[in-house]
Amino acid sequence: MAWPTGIALYFVIWWIVLFAILPLWTRPVADADPLTGWRGVPERPLLLKKFLATSALAALLWGLWYLLVISDWLSFRTGWLAIGDK
Repeated sequence: MAWPTGIALYFVIWWIVLFAILPLWTRPVADADPLTGWRGVPERPLLLKKFLATSALAALLWGLWYLLVISDWLSFRTGWLAIGDK
């Protein structure tokens, strides 16, 4: 895998993981807005914690994907997906 492809893949994985982690550890505001009843953003969004968790999990998933790509297990030439005589 070329390094631009690896960086692009990490970026895509990071965004997907971010949207999965954003709802975690959040609580809505206790008192709703008296005019609209809307509760708005969480009291403590913990964005730094979510950013670090997203980066760590994305790095782990990217590393697993990289190991899968460079292995012969997922190969059309030599792996179990190989076409032709064995």
